[in-house]
Amino acid sequence: MSDAPARPAEAGPSAAPRSNVLVVVLAFGGIVVSLMQTLVIPIVPELPKLLGASSSDTAWAVTATLLAAAVATPVMGRLGDMYGKRRMLLTGLAMLVVGSVTVALSDALTPVIVGRALQGLASGVIPLGISIMRDELPAERLGSATAMMSASLGVGGALGLPAAAVIAENFDWHMLFWTSAVLGAVAAVLVVALVPESAVRSGGRFDALGALGMAAGLMCLLLAISKGADWGWGSGTTLGLFAAAVVILLVWGVFELRVAEPLVDLRTTARRQVLVTNLASVALGFGMFAMSLVIPQLLQLPAATGYGLGRSLLTAGLVMAPSGLVMMATAPVSAAVSRAKGPKTTLMIGALIVAAGYGINIALMAQVWHFVLVSCVIGAGIGFTYGAMPALIMGAVPASETGSANSLNTLMRSIGTSTASAVAGVILAHMTTNLGPATLPSESGFKTVLGIGAGAAILAFAVASLIPRRGPADAQGPTATAAGEQEPTGEVSGTKA
Repeated sequence: MSDAPARPAEAGPSAAPRSNVLVVVLAFGGIVVSLMQTLVIPIVPELPKLLGASSSDTAWAVTATLLAAAVATPVMGRLGDMYGKRRMLLTGLAMLVVGSVTVALSDALTPVIVGRALQGLASGVIPLGISIMRDELPAERLGSATAMMSASLGVGGALGLPAAAVIAENFDWHMLFWTSAVLGAVAAVLVVALVPESAVRSGGRFDALGALGMAAGLMCLLLAISKGADWGWGSGTTLGLFAAAVVILLVWGVFELRVAEPLVDLRTTARRQVLVTNLASVALGFGMFAMSLVIPQLLQLPAATGYGLGRSLLTAGLVMAPSGLVMMATAPVSAAVSRAKGPKTTLMIGALIVAAGYGINIALMAQVWHFVLVSCVIGAGIGFTYGAMPALIMGAVPASETGSANSLNTLMRSIGTSTASAVAGVILAHMTTNLGPATLPSESGFKTVLGIGAGAAILAFAVASLIPRRGPADAQGPTATAAGEQEPTGEVSGTKA
């Protein structure tokens, strides 16, 4: 039998230090991987000049990472379940290092896009790290550890912007990617030395056809979302990609239901707890990313607009940085609430905190400290939600499927953030004001995006309310349903709540 519950508490004084080391190493790996999301932000406006290409072409340095991450995350999760989570985590970190070195050695567009795509392949590190924790940690440590690992996605993004701004302003732009390569190599060495390979594996045959179908469908969907504003939302290319995504994913779904060993077990995914959590994750991904789009722009717009603060990119990054620290500090609080009230309650509380943060931002946007306050409030909400989602997912799937299940949940959040970027781009492009010869997003445009971010968080709260009511989470495996009976999994893999 390949399924196994979270390990019980180990005897002896060395158990806690070993657990602490495991958590720190995996969380560090997650932070390093999430840094790549903000790594290029300081140099995006300069890329056309640096690479000798048009701005529409250099935008692929960002889009390539998004597409590679969307495809790789569920595939890496499934391969981790089959062949070893630590092995695939190291593969992801290796891709990060290779991609970083490729960009660091490049001055042309094509190798930069290839390198950024390779960096995107590392996105599966965070869900794989969460799955390793389930396999290796004592049950009483699991909740706070997975909350910390999940929050590392936001922590790296928040801390990466000011760090990248400092490097970009004081060194050659290639240093950004040499730094990423060094951090990735350090993370890989630490994993090799300190993280054991899990014995929990599903084995079986890899569903290559399912992986190709899912990749094609996701690429069509995310290309349409991310490039629709450039191509035109009513253009034949954009509409054709949306239509192709629907058709391909529907056909892929039928195929996955019929294949013996699918890439994604859609029957497990359709369980109410997993399905509703993933739907809430899309809304939360949308709601949480709006902050990253609005706050830096408002801080950097000229003060002459009447609502911009005329600050530097470095200042904008420093304003966002405390949110990452708050996420980290909130992770154990999130775990404590989940133990006391259940992860459903934690998720709903986090969604309301995020919504409150956007409400505060609509009212307060005239001083730098206003934005620091807002980023901290929203960061606290993100810390709650990021801690609750993996607990809900792992509470409903067998241990041998946690890699793919957590990866799919991460993908749902990514789809939400991509959609947020597209929607905000459309709103800010159409709600504008003139400052001399320049056309800039208007204050009402920013407030509209903030309002939509709050609405998305409230929608996530409403969706999360549909998750089956359970007792305090142990996040170890399939738990009791509202009716008091365990959902069928094929194999028992955890302790009932």
